[in-house]
Amino acid sequence: QVQLVESGGGLVQPGGSLRLSCAASGSIFSIYAMGWYRQAPGNQRELVATITNIGSTNYADSVKGRFTISRDNAKNTVYLQMNSLKPEDTAVYYCNADIRPSIATIKRNNYWGQGTQVTVSS
Repeated sequence: QVQLVESGGGLVQPGGSLRLSCAASGSIFSIYAMGWYRQAPGNQRELVATITNIGSTNYADSVKGRFTISRDNAKNTVYLQMNSLKPEDTAVYYCNADIRPSIATIKRNNYWGQGTQVTVSS
């Protein structure tokens, strides 16, 4: 089984910064992509940013230029550096990973972390 553990959330004032981390562990043969999603009260879960195993990235328009996604392949960890935070960034942020769990299977699965709360408020 694969486990994703997020950390780094908290309360920050508008214009401030936070850095989220997500570490994957367990049955992992390879990770094809990792990303961050968020869900605010009353809203659907939305994509924030993703990064593939070859380093390509994509961002939601609402965070482009403010957020940066990166990964440490040796640690199976993805990061989200969030700058110039706005109140509308307030949400629970979820880590996601597209993982091939074993050399014995070609199947790839998506896994989710439990989420970390980010609150942007003065």
